[in-house]
Amino acid sequence: MEELFSKALQVNVRCRDCEERKANIRVTIELQLTTSPVHKRDLLVRLTDDLDPYFLFNLSISEEDFQSLKVQQGLLIDFASFPQKFIDLLNLCYSEQESDNPRFLLHLSCQSPVLEGPANFSVVETNAFKHLNHLSLRLIQGSDKEIKDYLAVCLSALKVEKQALETKLKKTEDDLSRQLSYAQQTLSEKTKELDKLRSEWTNQTSSLSSRHSQELQLEREKAVEVQSRLQQQTEQLRVDLESAHKKSNQQLHSRLTELEASCRELTERKYKNESAIRDLKIKLVGAEEECQRSKQQVLSLRRENSTLDTEVHEKERLVSQLQMRVAVLEQEIKDKEQLMRRTKEVLEATQQQKESVEENAESKELQIRKLEATVKSLSEELIKANGIIKKLQGEVRGLVGKIKVKNTVTVSQEKILQETSEKLKNTEKDLQSAQQQIITKDEQVSKLKEQLEITVNQLNESREVLKTNENGEDFFKHAVWYVHFVFKCMCFLLVLRGDYAGLDSKYFERRDDSIPIYGLSSNLVHRGNLIIFYNELHNIQHKQQSREYHVTVTFLHYPDFFIVYMRGVLAFKV
Repeated sequence: MEELFSKALQVNVRCRDCEERKANIRVTIELQLTTSPVHKRDLLVRLTDDLDPYFLFNLSISEEDFQSLKVQQGLLIDFASFPQKFIDLLNLCYSEQESDNPRFLLHLSCQSPVLEGPANFSVVETNAFKHLNHLSLRLIQGSDKEIKDYLAVCLSALKVEKQALETKLKKTEDDLSRQLSYAQQTLSEKTKELDKLRSEWTNQTSSLSSRHSQELQLEREKAVEVQSRLQQQTEQLRVDLESAHKKSNQQLHSRLTELEASCRELTERKYKNESAIRDLKIKLVGAEEECQRSKQQVLSLRRENSTLDTEVHEKERLVSQLQMRVAVLEQEIKDKEQLMRRTKEVLEATQQQKESVEENAESKELQIRKLEATVKSLSEELIKANGIIKKLQGEVRGLVGKIKVKNTVTVSQEKILQETSEKLKNTEKDLQSAQQQIITKDEQVSKLKEQLEITVNQLNESREVLKTNENGEDFFKHAVWYVHFVFKCMCFLLVLRGDYAGLDSKYFERRDDSIPIYGLSSNLVHRGNLIIFYNELHNIQHKQQSREYHVTVTFLHYPDFFIVYMRGVLAFKV
């Protein structure tokens, strides 16, 4: 058993239906260690009253009890540091119990009218806002056996204390008796010495008094002489001081008049300075307001400057872009000038080719007549296809009627019904595919008719242009358009009829000597991305320059333009 704390503290005792009172209660904290059968520690808290031996409240806190207490009251410490923290709180209460407004208080409350049964012992911190309860322990009143045990312990402690006091008293009596005998001996010796000293002192005082009286008489005579001499000196000093005082007084009067004049001047200056200060304060306020306005103007100017900087950067960027565009346009102008020079050369050649193109136009007219005959044959084939479709639709109706009849047949003919249904599905699929083919053929025929009309119109226009227009460039363009549309219709017919594979291999040349022409039907692309190279059968001879020009036409799926390349001469867009 180890005692950690034992002090009499002032506690506020509160019972039911009773006024609160203060009492001095001894708080004892002990730590009990048990090693058998299990090593554990228990904290014992005991409240007793030194004036009332039957006042006893006990509490035993084990480590398990402390865990529940920690959870209930939200403690942040462990069992090892709990005793010391509890003792620190009690020491704070002990240090502030003598003050008028103590911060830490101890409360002992009981639910019964008399302090009996269980009681709550709590440590409370007071402030202006609320009372904070740091710790609250529920103590149990000691039973008769515990009180007897406590009284027995107190009695045994008192007996031990009495024996210790008796032994201490005997020791002190022996020490005091020895000291008294020693003091009596020393007192007798000291009294003898005192008598001797008194006799010697009386003799010495008598001799000294006679000698001192003689010396005192001599000193008195010397003091009288010194006093007379000092009186004379003081009289002389007084006269000198009076004259000096008069002079200094006159000087001070003159100085005072001067200071008064200067004071009046200074007061006038003060008033002037105060008025000037007021004026300056007013000016300062105006200057501060102007400063604030100037600051705001500076901020607005800074914002405008930033916006102007951004606009300048954007304009610089636009200038750089425009410079780039100017450079590009200059380069394009140079390229167009070169093209113009070349076109002039080509125009000279086209004038010579005019006669040959007229001959080609006559031959193309023959080809157009042939194409019209093929279109008529295709229309007849479409009429036959429509008749076939009508026949198939009649067959489908007959099959549907047969299926309705077969549905009335017995279960044994279900297999036959399934077969017929499959045949019906196949025929419907064939019918749908045939209808789609017919639709595509109709579309192709309509396209061919439109293109044929366009070619005829363009042919008529090209004839008129050939007769009226003497510009070689327009003549060459219309001639190329004429060749393009005529050959395009021929290729469509060949593709539709499946005769495109019969072209001679000599008409296939490299791609750089070709003419991509706009408007080729997508059926050519669907047939394996077919590219048909057609070398026009006219080899234009120019006898004066003795050069040969080959015009190669290439049909590709380029939907936006076509380009005519003439080998060794020119490339231009139409």
